[in-house]
Amino acid sequence: MGGLLSGRVALVTGAGGGMGRAHAELLAERGAAVAIFDIRSEAADETARLVRQAGGTAVSYGGDVADRARVFAVAEAAARELGAIDILVNNAGIPGELATTEGTTETGFERTYAVNVKGSVFCAQAVVPGMKARRRGKIVNIASRWGQVGSDFGIDYCATKAAILGFTKSWARELAPWNINVNAVSPGGVWTEMALRERGTPEAIREVEKTVPLGRWAQPRELAYAVAFLVSPEADFMTGQVIAANGGASIVGF
Repeated sequence: MGGLLSGRVALVTGAGGGMGRAHAELLAERGAAVAIFDIRSEAADETARLVRQAGGTAVSYGGDVADRARVFAVAEAAARELGAIDILVNNAGIPGELATTEGTTETGFERTYAVNVKGSVFCAQAVVPGMKARRRGKIVNIASRWGQVGSDFGIDYCATKAAILGFTKSWARELAPWNINVNAVSPGGVWTEMALRERGTPEAIREVEKTVPLGRWAQPRELAYAVAFLVSPEADFMTGQVIAANGGASIVGF
């Protein structure tokens, strides 16, 4: 496949389905070779199969982003199979316990933090040295509107997504001298398998959609367009920014 990302190699975490699969498919369509990383090995394999079926290049790996050793092993394997990693999409995440302050357990909080925060840090640690050596790279962190505005439930999830926004700003400053761009995409509601599990039924989602200014939740590919832009040459002068692709669910002033 040709396109703006021809010759680039992307590592996409949590790409066994939902937004992650959409990111991987669109980056491949635009020319990138894609390494698929998901805790569900069979789902990762399926995404890679779909990419290859569409004419793209992909390899797949199973594993937990909260396992630092596994993250580094996957990054090394992807670089051997596809070439040096130019793009990292930190998409892997879990919703946590969706509980109030009193209802949040220590075990649940630790697991949410391990996946959503430590997992993103480990992936960055695994690819940044190579990006520095080549003096180029693009990192996109998938945050959430709940990390920007907060919620009266799911405090562990909100806190971890706020942490991702903090890392985005800090990494953007730290890595700028090596020409490494770091940005974030902040979704609101997205029609994914995870969202359906959380909400229970499509009808429940449609009720929530009424609160969004544009009147609906996003389709996964709509978030992928934002990611594809941020990792493309068109966004070479953007770093430390947050694209709130959420239909106006979080509108802020200047």
